[in-house]
Amino acid sequence: MVKLTPTPSQTVGPFFALGLTWLDTVDLAAGAAAGERIVITGRVLDADGAPIPDAMLEVWQADAHGRYAHAEDTQDKPKDKGFAGFGRIATNKDGVFRFTTIKPGAVPGPGNSLQAPHIVVALFMRGMLRHLYTRIYFSDEASANDADPVLALIEEARRATLVATRADGAAEYRWDIAMRGDAETVFFDC
Repeated sequence: MVKLTPTPSQTVGPFFALGLTWLDTVDLAAGAAAGERIVITGRVLDADGAPIPDAMLEVWQADAHGRYAHAEDTQDKPKDKGFAGFGRIATNKDGVFRFTTIKPGAVPGPGNSLQAPHIVVALFMRGMLRHLYTRIYFSDEASANDADPVLALIEEARRATLVATRADGAAEYRWDIAMRGDAETVFFDC
């Protein structure tokens, strides 16, 4: 009689980062894209505040006009052919990520509302079989953030975990992802 032993399917092993690093796209604005070029920098931290060195962020966003580079986006807005709106960014040994992109425009939301400019983020890392979804909003879009229908669903005290802070006088934003703890980032159930 042969005894079958289950394989360790509960976790993604240490090989995770090796298979994905060739897909990195840290400059989403490398082409002739229109709009304000910005840099987003941050860290991915575990429950103890320690850096996670092998996480990967997958980002999707609209262009500066608020239109996605997708066939199903049929809005009557200019289509920026120089902007793909997608990238993958790995964290380094200190859990730091950094990417350059275009500040997105506002996009349609539920019930004919308008969503504030934002970037959708899927977070992958070893130990997780399902990736997590979150968003990056921008601190200098306060009135648009206040009217955003998705942010309105989140208790006010936790909304700040989704807002990247703009550095004074620079086109650079800081946004950290906390996996757990008091400052845990809001993740969406998709």
